[in-house]
Amino acid sequence: MSLQVQIHKKLGAFTLDVTFETRTDGPEVLGLLGASGCGKSYTLKCIAGIETPDSGRIVLDGVTLFDSERHIDLPPQKRQVGYLFQNYALFPNMTVRQNILCGLHREKDKTVREQELRRVMAMLQLEGLENHRPHQLSGGQAQRVALGRILVNKPRLLMLDEPFSALDSHLRDKLQLQLRQVLAEFGHTVLLVTHSRDEAYHLCRRIAVLEEGSLLALKETKQLFADPGSICAASLTGCKNIAAARKVGEYEVEVPAWGLRLQTAQPVGENIRAVGIRAHYFNPRTAQNRAPVEYLREMEEPFEWIVEFRWRDQAPDAAPLWWRVPKDRRPAQFPEEFGIAPANVLLLYR
Repeated sequence: MSLQVQIHKKLGAFTLDVTFETRTDGPEVLGLLGASGCGKSYTLKCIAGIETPDSGRIVLDGVTLFDSERHIDLPPQKRQVGYLFQNYALFPNMTVRQNILCGLHREKDKTVREQELRRVMAMLQLEGLENHRPHQLSGGQAQRVALGRILVNKPRLLMLDEPFSALDSHLRDKLQLQLRQVLAEFGHTVLLVTHSRDEAYHLCRRIAVLEEGSLLALKETKQLFADPGSICAASLTGCKNIAAARKVGEYEVEVPAWGLRLQTAQPVGENIRAVGIRAHYFNPRTAQNRAPVEYLREMEEPFEWIVEFRWRDQAPDAAPLWWRVPKDRRPAQFPEEFGIAPANVLLLYR
């Protein structure tokens, strides 16, 4: 089970140029993470056959879906690819049963149609909703109906385009747990497009980071968060404190905007561009990379405080930094100094 993608597409001033391959040792959920307009959704449309690349090659489980040199371009209905759109695209005048059976319109055997309908309804916990119409469904139920319409066709690849974008945060968190189980039972490769680091972290085994049509990185999910490697990837994975840096030693960088020199756990490359410090990484008790700080303001969240501060020797025009601290660990007085463990200094090269 594998998907190989190599596509190039010119769209006015924008160019999509991405190459990646899913794992060959079994199915995986691969996330495409990036800001709006970076080419994530267009990549899915090229794989599905909705859009045509200018050049390249797309191969799914050994079957060539597109090859510009060999003039192969299978129509969408022959690609065995399931594509869940952001708005779910349910037919408003049809019941849940009818909407799902639309995915089996080529199957003429009524017994097979009923068997597949029952299988998918049970998998997605939709029993009892067979005669409901879309306007009678919750957002989560509508999502599962749209997914059921795809799964009855037994696609070899499932692609989800921002599947939680229309849902409120409480429902989103709940459905992520349900979707993880559904995707595990699906048993084939899944591509998940998202701009949410939380969705990517919860659902994806690996994450591909896209920026302005190019693939910046493809890493195991935990590895990407631990070592994003680029300014874009650090920002997308939630790093709030990023500043330009230069190498001054094998394990040392200078950050002019912060007025600091920081020791690092990793060797510093010659092409270092910036460093990132996640908001949870500042520690008043850490002995390394200590410097005096000045309190600015704070904002309360349900379970944490966001504290804005400056380094005492920070450049006047440099942006303040964020410290996130759990409420039960917030000191009575703001610390006079912060330290940063060298392992928590993220080295960013692009």
